[in-house]
Amino acid sequence: MGKNKFHDGPGPSQRQLRVGELIRRALSEVLARGDVHDMELNRMSITVGEVRTSPDLKIATAFVLPLGGRGQEDVLKLLAQNKSELRRAVGKKLGLKFTPDLRFRLDETFDQMDETRRLFAQDEVRQDIEDGFDGDADGPDGPDGDAG
Repeated sequence: MGKNKFHDGPGPSQRQLRVGELIRRALSEVLARGDVHDMELNRMSITVGEVRTSPDLKIATAFVLPLGGRGQEDVLKLLAQNKSELRRAVGKKLGLKFTPDLRFRLDETFDQMDETRRLFAQDEVRQDIEDGFDGDADGPDGPDGDAG
């Protein structure tokens, strides 16, 4: 029962990917232009990193992050309070027959990239990289993939 609905099955269809990207662009533009009648929300710079749609295209989940990463909970709250107006603005901009219900989550990919950078900066990890992973992970052909 603990499955994530975004990662089950064969992955998103081309239509889901296309609609998600169209919504991402439209939502980014709406937020950048301050098209919402909420002064607090308009004062914030918000990055929309990705939008994933459900297979039936009825739900669009936008992964967002405020500029600098500060005020994350405030951003989620303000976006949720204004989601009807945001949905109307996105639908109008895209001319979709049916605009999906918008949901908002924090985009954690930046945190993951920071953690990856931190790991690569560790002496023992850097040493492994510089030594060419002297383990068996490269297989019999060595790190370059050729036998000679």
